[in-house]
Amino acid sequence: MTALPHPLITVAVEAGPRTVRLRIGGDLDYDTSGELAAKAETCLGAHGPDDLHLDCADLRVCDSMGVSTLLLIHRSCAARGVRLHLDAPPPFLERILAVTGIRHLFETTAADEQPEQAHADEGSGPAAPAMYGLPPRTPSG
Repeated sequence: MTALPHPLITVAVEAGPRTVRLRIGGDLDYDTSGELAAKAETCLGAHGPDDLHLDCADLRVCDSMGVSTLLLIHRSCAARGVRLHLDAPPPFLERILAVTGIRHLFETTAADEQPEQAHADEGSGPAAPAMYGLPPRTPSG
């Protein structure tokens, strides 16, 4: 068997007094999502943070199992009263979150995020269509 030149996923933990940051690199998929879920659960239990940041700047791939893992981490954070942040999500991840209708579950921090965009959709539903190039919602009927 040939060894892979690089790990499929890397998850580096940076713990502060009330904040934990997990820096995710590589592929978040069926084969690797268990590692992220386990590290997140360990950090939530051991550190008791107020905020959990998932730094996605180096994420290359996220499949349906990766999305499921993000939802699992969200549920675990919500049960503990911990705010979950997705930091620097790549465009492909933003698109996945928007299309699946789960974008509203995650606080995000992006270097190019405009303050007016961050609050443009408050109170109008689970996704921000204008932010993602989608047509605005129309009332049904």
